[in-house]
Amino acid sequence: MEIKTIQRNKKAYFNYEVLDELEVGMELEGTEVKSVREGKCSFSDSYIVIKNGELILVGFLIQPYSHGNIFNHTPDRKRRLLAHRQEIKKFTRKVNERGFTIVPLEIYLKGNLVKMKIALARGKNVRDKKEAIKERDAARDARRQLRELNSY
Repeated sequence: MEIKTIQRNKKAYFNYEVLDELEVGMELEGTEVKSVREGKCSFSDSYIVIKNGELILVGFLIQPYSHGNIFNHTPDRKRRLLAHRQEIKKFTRKVNERGFTIVPLEIYLKGNLVKMKIALARGKNVRDKKEAIKERDAARDARRQLRELNSY
């Protein structure tokens, strides 16, 4: 089955240490699928809560469909994520016991279905973030120097 990535949540990898990943479906309505296919969605400050044994996506923004009509969806509504009950229970236990957070990582099309990759994550502290920035800068400098050496 062909997988087409629509968008990745780069901030999640910077702000959190990803521990366990899970692929879930999304309960979308009306023109939301068409809007997602156009790439008109945003992860800005989105997170996942567990209410009554269901995964609820909060803060995920899907812009109204450009060719829609008066029946367009509301952009910032809460959306239910679809996963097996055992997986939800496992995530619930870890969130309650250890204080982890569930964050969305990626939204993609798998065939005709809109899927989302979510993760159980632990927040990084400032020191870890600074180390990640230093490592990224060092890797960039090394690539630049290699490119300059190879150009001679």
